Amino acid sequence: MDTPLAEPVAAALINAVNRGDTGYALAGRLPEAFAGFAARQYGWHPDASAARLVPDVMSGIVEVLQIISEPGDRVVVNTPGYPPFFYWLERIGRRVVQSPLAVGPDGHRLDVDRLERDFAAGARVYLLCNPHNPTGLVLTRDELTRVAELADRYHVRVVVDEILAPLTYPGARHVPFPSLDSPAAARSIALVSASKAWNIAGLKAALAVPGPAAHADVAAIHEEVSEGAGLLGVLAAEAAFTHGDPWLRRLITALDGNRRLLAAQLADHLPGVGHHPPRAGYVAWLDCRALGWGDDPAQVFLRQGKVGLSSGLRFGPEGRGFVRLNFATAPERLTEAVTRMAAARAQADERPA
Repeated sequence: MDTPLAEPVAAALINAVNRGDTGYALAGRLPEAFAGFAARQYGWHPDASAARLVPDVMSGIVEVLQIISEPGDRVVVNTPGYPPFFYWLERIGRRVVQSPLAVGPDGHRLDVDRLERDFAAGARVYLLCNPHNPTGLVLTRDELTRVAELADRYHVRVVVDEILAPLTYPGARHVPFPSLDSPAAARSIALVSASKAWNIAGLKAALAVPGPAAHADVAAIHEEVSEGAGLLGVLAAEAAFTHGDPWLRRLITALDGNRRLLAAQLADHLPGVGHHPPRAGYVAWLDCRALGWGDDPAQVFLRQGKVGLSSGLRFGPEGRGFVRLNFATAPERLTEAVTRMAAARAQADERPA
């Protein structure tokens, strides 16, 4: 995001550098800080003593999968999906089962019937991203309860990437999966971090937070994995979760304004681009198939408009003809980006067939 650091986070980092506190990381008070944040924001009271420090959410997912599954096991991932899911699961020898989201008039939603078929076909783990990257989908309590019922029926473990949860917009509510009252939720493991919401991803600190029946699995994460986290990341995340609520509220208000601005700009200047405002996060998933630019319209926007967008191809087969746009920037820069994208379309339309 193009945003200054939250004041408490900046102060924690400056103080650490001033006192020369740049050694190896321990979890310190970070688990308690997150538990307090989860209680305030979600009404969830995770057991802080059971959480384990990991360098980041993706590395935490990899460690958890290597504990609760075996090489060759099937891991279900909703598509379009976060690109590192695909190559990391392949790297550790797990078989990715792509379970496409459904698309309706209000945007993407979970296809529960497809998910059940994928579970019934022999899945071992469901790697759920909620809130979802790249679509911004936030699953409701009823949808998550249905997922838990299916996971119980088919003996599927649930691992949840909840990194975008603090960035949920008004009108939606994040429900931590381990907070549900079900055996599958009790066996689940959530990966959480302050990295996206407070813009500190490069500082490296996240937590694996188990449901009540998954404590032993998280405890099995080797200590050397925790030591790969950054001390500055731990200190920054602790400050964010403890003192960062007011800054986060202001950030969400600003991002919500940009979310609405983007929708208006696209409607005015690129009406052929399909778009449903995300319910969380700061990226928009744009359907450019009507432009007729093939599978990778990001290349055209970059070449013709000098606007850098994420290629939808990286997010799985459902990303063909899509791009992902980061709108966490100044409103005038966002407006310029859409203006350039519209100019790129005009140039492409003017070319002789």
